[in-house]
Amino acid sequence: MPQPIPLKDHEKEKHLVNRRLLACAALVFSLVAILIGRLYVLQIIQHDQQSAVSENNRVHVLPIAPERGLIYDRNGTVLADNKPSFDLTMTRERTGGDSAKVLDTLTQVLGLDDEDRKQFDKDLRRGRKPFEPVTLMVGLNEQQIALIAVNQFRLPGLEVEPQFIREYPLGEHFAHSVGYVGRINEKEAKTLDSTEYRGTQSIGKTGIERFYESQLHGHVGYEEVETNAQG
Repeated sequence: MPQPIPLKDHEKEKHLVNRRLLACAALVFSLVAILIGRLYVLQIIQHDQQSAVSENNRVHVLPIAPERGLIYDRNGTVLADNKPSFDLTMTRERTGGDSAKVLDTLTQVLGLDDEDRKQFDKDLRRGRKPFEPVTLMVGLNEQQIALIAVNQFRLPGLEVEPQFIREYPLGEHFAHSVGYVGRINEKEAKTLDSTEYRGTQSIGKTGIERFYESQLHGHVGYEEVETNAQG
């Protein structure tokens, strides 16, 4: 005897399909609502905050070291002056992610020794803000500047920057009283105002240079530098 063929309940299947469609529609609606709500928060409620964050990521404030004050005697004779010089700086964010390789190349190009290479690493470990250059060498000579320029394509992130260095026109005649300036060491860096000395490499070590350091140093300036994804 043949078995009866069960008939499909089309009405039941229709309701099942409708329920599934409604569930999918509700899920899509919920996701769209969440997305719209998030966009509303970001674009309307947090607009000022997000704009400030975006601006901070795009524009970086970098320090400009002040030009050190001059020292005169009672007759107006200059005892301590400033003369133009050139320093070598590195911005780590512009080295392509391999600052060690760039420093190795620099050491090779300039014919420097292992101690110089170790000093570069120490300089880079000093606290700094993003995109703030770190001074690696001061008082570059013409040959060093030329070698760096010729090999610039191998030295991303390195820049030759014009600076001022101290000069004493009368030589050693007043050295005992005027004193001298020298590079800031790690011990001194811990005691200095990190804000006022951003970008500054030298400090008064002895004599008038040291006694009147706060007056001679001056106040740091700032410049805004706009960057893109590549730095």
